[in-house]
Amino acid sequence: MALVGLLIPCFVISFDVTHSCQNADNFVGASSPGDIVIGGLFAVHGKMLHPEEHPMRPVIQNCAGFEIQVFLQTLAMIHAIEMINNSTLLSGIILGYEIYDTCAEVTKAMGAALRFLAKFNASKDTVEYKCNYSDYIPRIKAVIGSSYSEIAMAVSRLLNLQLIPLVSHASSAEILSDKIRFPSFLRTVPSDFYQTRAMARLIYRSGWNWIGLIATDDDYGRSALESFGIQAMANNVCIAFKEMLPAYLSDGTINAKVNQALEKIVQETRVNVIVVFLRQFHVTKLFGKAIERNIHKIWIASDNWSAAVKITTIPNIKLLGTVVGFAYKSENMSTFHDFLKTLHLQPTENNLFLKEYSVLLSTCAHVEDQDLNKCISNYSQENLIYQAGIRSQIWRDDFLRANIEPGFIQSTMLAVHAIAYAVREQCKDRDCKNPVAFAPWEKVKSTCSRKCRPGQMKKVSASPHTCCYECVNCPEDHYTNQTDMDYCFLCNNKTHWSPVNSTTCYKKTVEYLSWNDWFAILLIILSGLGVVLIFVIGTIFTRNLDTPVVKASGGLSVCYVILLCHFFIFASTGFFIGEPREFKCKTRQAFFGISFALCISCILMKSLKILLAFSFDPKLQNFLKCLYKPVPIVVTCTGIQVVICTFWVIFRSPFVEQNFFIRRVIILECNEGSIVAFGVMLGYIAALAFICFIFAFKGRKLPENYNEAKFITFGMLIYFIAWITFIPVYTTTFGKYRPAVEITVILISNYGILCCTFLPKCYIILYKQETNTKSAFLKIIYNYSSKSAGCLTVSQISLESNCTAPQYPITNSCCKSEKTSVNGNCHFEVSKHSLIRENIPPKNTAGTISRKRLSSI
Repeated sequence: MALVGLLIPCFVISFDVTHSCQNADNFVGASSPGDIVIGGLFAVHGKMLHPEEHPMRPVIQNCAGFEIQVFLQTLAMIHAIEMINNSTLLSGIILGYEIYDTCAEVTKAMGAALRFLAKFNASKDTVEYKCNYSDYIPRIKAVIGSSYSEIAMAVSRLLNLQLIPLVSHASSAEILSDKIRFPSFLRTVPSDFYQTRAMARLIYRSGWNWIGLIATDDDYGRSALESFGIQAMANNVCIAFKEMLPAYLSDGTINAKVNQALEKIVQETRVNVIVVFLRQFHVTKLFGKAIERNIHKIWIASDNWSAAVKITTIPNIKLLGTVVGFAYKSENMSTFHDFLKTLHLQPTENNLFLKEYSVLLSTCAHVEDQDLNKCISNYSQENLIYQAGIRSQIWRDDFLRANIEPGFIQSTMLAVHAIAYAVREQCKDRDCKNPVAFAPWEKVKSTCSRKCRPGQMKKVSASPHTCCYECVNCPEDHYTNQTDMDYCFLCNNKTHWSPVNSTTCYKKTVEYLSWNDWFAILLIILSGLGVVLIFVIGTIFTRNLDTPVVKASGGLSVCYVILLCHFFIFASTGFFIGEPREFKCKTRQAFFGISFALCISCILMKSLKILLAFSFDPKLQNFLKCLYKPVPIVVTCTGIQVVICTFWVIFRSPFVEQNFFIRRVIILECNEGSIVAFGVMLGYIAALAFICFIFAFKGRKLPENYNEAKFITFGMLIYFIAWITFIPVYTTTFGKYRPAVEITVILISNYGILCCTFLPKCYIILYKQETNTKSAFLKIIYNYSSKSAGCLTVSQISLESNCTAPQYPITNSCCKSEKTSVNGNCHFEVSKHSLIRENIPPKNTAGTISRKRLSSI
């Protein structure tokens, strides 16, 4: 009886392990009840055994090749669920789970998916077919898996009937991002699009352009090849060959296909870089044979196997060459390590995977750690029927920790947490202790964080999970045009702009001081009024050509030249308005500068003439007389400005420039070419104005009708005030109104000089005609001389030539003197009565000469 008692538990254990699908409940690998149940699909075994009997029967067969790494993923799912149940995340709601082994086969995975579709509170094997599943409540609210993209595609299509979310921790095929075909598919790993793009860029930047490709002949492999092909072409990388391996180890041709791929690698001697999109067991077989054939290459690993423990532990792996790969991001695994330390305390009644692992540990107890993985994977479930005994007492915690692949463990736990956060959102306003509280399709729209809208980007929050993030608006000049973008795209700052939270970039508008701008219109009107004023002044002076006021202004020719300069200055403002062009930019400053220099030069000549006429100091008079050369003065002063502008235009010519520094607009403006040349031109005009101001200031106390110097002084002061103000305003002004600043200053200074020079004379001509006579002028001169010195000494020499007339002694009651001669000039004294009288006796020759000299001033 004792023997029978010992054999019974052995038989039971063997029966459970071997015939995993003897009945429907044994089909479940691991399970735990809960208010909300989550399904799991993991390829705990690497392949499914195929029967040799004929005819074949529709029976789900046993599996072989226990995968420690995938077994650890199932434990990660269980651990994450237990952590959530022991936390306050779901406020008393208990998560349960049902985990199934797919054996890396679509057929077996579909069998598990059918059980997921079974209706709640009905038989687990009963699936109802309905036209509308909106009110249908399945037992499973969400599913985690599968390990392979091909299985995920098949299962996701089946779960689409009820929109049950399938959250994959490892399926990376790009096609799964298509929400039309896979609306309920989600994942915690990036799409192959990013991986293949990174691979292509790595290859390009490493200087490689002739490579080989090896992939599995399934949906995952073909999708990866297509995506990589597009990225390779974009990076000028050429593919020498493509080799496809069967997707399943159970395929009898796999060894022949591996040998064929290796033969191709050997033949293509110029190919030294091989990109590999394979499952882990394919890579193990490929590398094992490659080491035997002494093939030494650079291998680019996909994220599926780049960090796989079984690959890194292949004997003599370093003989293969260099392996470069991309892996998933991982976090701290300390809590999972602690969970593994207590694994031997976990019950195995509802976890066939743990039970099988315990049996395998007992079976391979004699094997060292480095060979334990191989020993475990070599057993099939059928082999264990005679090996099962008691539960292993040695759990080898270090062996489990050594086989952890952190990226997959992390993504599995993230998938559980994503579902838990979605459940929490759904259960805010309902009692989720009742499993019929919500349908799975409602949860499809729920995630740990809401989707970021276009115009926003994801910002990872303090949560350790990458699925939990905040949505922040894109800053200025950045945009996103898709949901859930990791970063915002930068607009081309030169030509485009965007506001905060923008979904697109807007083209900058080109701006300049146009003719229809209100400020430009105002300036044009002011310039036009100035031109009208010039014509009015010219008309007044022409009609009063022979009057003393006009003659005292230098004559009609000088007045016309000055008025013409003022006209050109007003006209030059038009070159600052409108769309900038090369001709405008090169002409406007030179046209204004030369016109202004000519105007100031003419006024300078007039100031010098007045000062010379009324100078009583003989030495100063001789100096001024020698200096006074009207035409050379004007030509020289203006010519210097012409030379400055010519050198400017030739060597540092102004040009049209686009200013991109203002956010929303492109300012089309004239770049002066050389700020130094611009400053020299304005500085030269300022120097002429200063000299003119000094001369005019010297003659500010002349007789009233000759007091033109006083108004010239005011005009120069207006000029200085305007242009001194111009410097800080111009340098701190940006945008299309910058040319308007210079136009304004030009108008102010031009109006100031024009009005101060001509308006007082026009006033005398129009409203004080009694003072615009020769006798009135002579009387005013006499009064001026009487007040200033008691007698007036006037030069007997003409302003245009030296004195050649004989000297005549003239005496009066005011001053008595004899004939005198100073420096070759003749001086005479004019009595008061001689200046007032209209008719002087002919015999008085000296009096006649004096009147001619006075009237010529």
